[in-house]
Amino acid sequence: MGHYCWKCGQYLANEKFSGKGHARHICKKCMAEERAHRRQLLKEKRERGEIPELKLKPVSQKVIDYVENEIIPRYAAFDKAHQESHVRMVIEQSIKLAEHTPAMNSDMVYIIATFHDLGLVNGRENHHKESRTILEADEFVKSHFTRKQIVTMGRAVEDHRASNQKKPRNGYGMIVAEADHFIEADTIIRRTIQYGLANYPKLDKAGHYQRTIEHLNEKYGPKGYLKIWIPWSDNARNLKKLHVLLADKKKLEDIFTVCLQIIWKTELVWVDAHPDITLPGDYYTGYHAMAFTAIMGKVAPEIGG
Repeated sequence: MGHYCWKCGQYLANEKFSGKGHARHICKKCMAEERAHRRQLLKEKRERGEIPELKLKPVSQKVIDYVENEIIPRYAAFDKAHQESHVRMVIEQSIKLAEHTPAMNSDMVYIIATFHDLGLVNGRENHHKESRTILEADEFVKSHFTRKQIVTMGRAVEDHRASNQKKPRNGYGMIVAEADHFIEADTIIRRTIQYGLANYPKLDKAGHYQRTIEHLNEKYGPKGYLKIWIPWSDNARNLKKLHVLLADKKKLEDIFTVCLQIIWKTELVWVDAHPDITLPGDYYTGYHAMAFTAIMGKVAPEIGG
């Protein structure tokens, strides 16, 4: 037998209501929207100075020192999309989100953010699970946190992956999952290109563009698999803006081209391995058909095939 939600005006199955929702006759979806609205109002009041700013307890220096010396350097071994700049972004965004919930343990937020991608050392497929294993086995973590806190952090790290369709099991998991997304068009496109260059080196410019478009729509499109777990976050607003951009093919291609040029300018190493002169009778007719034009997808058919 169904239950009536007075906010959306629908009769829904009992499992669509929480205990409090049954009492108030509001379904889970409407309850979540109501909480998000209250959070947004509070956020706006704090920005206007109408109510005091929330203060999250600072991260302990001991944790910061350990992370800086022992954890962040490990990211240098990963692909360009998952190096130091990425983990620092996740740390920054995690702390920013946690400031809205001062009851959060800032040391736990910090550790979760820094450990979330360490599992990449064993490959990408199960990196979220591997990251949890690494966190829970870490001697510093075991000496600094209780067993219960370690389990909470482990679950948060395991639940952070964007393709995870289930809601993270705790608030820390929602924070790191949201921080890991960081929906900003230029950053997303740049990281997608970097991953493509590292894992699909045979693709030319057109191939990388096609792969980027497919990835953006599969993950961030209106029917994409990405889930926003914190509806009042900047990501929720930025995702809507990204949907508009995905529909503007010309602007999207312009951003892709600029990002690709910047990456090539800073990361491309060009090795000239052919002779710069030819002699009468030499079979080679390509002259200066260099590697760079091939990478750009502009090599002539009679030279590059």
